[in-house]
Amino acid sequence: MSTTKDLLTNYQHVIESLTLYTGDKGVFDVIVDGEILFSKHREGRYAEPGEILELFSQRVGPDVPRYGTGD
Repeated sequence: MSTTKDLLTNYQHVIESLTLYTGDKGVFDVIVDGEILFSKHREGRYAEPGEILELFSQRVGPDVPRYGTGD
């Protein structure tokens, strides 16, 4: 759940909804606006701590500050 906590702590002001689905065989995919941001199956590994947050930060771009750090 640290990925969920990371995302909501840092980007709660831009995330309209966040849905968690359970799956078979340890499925772990992070999809943003229909685009796969991370796939355990595709990568062949679990995400490293903070990796999903970094990928999300790159996806939203540098003009979107983390919660509590911008105007």
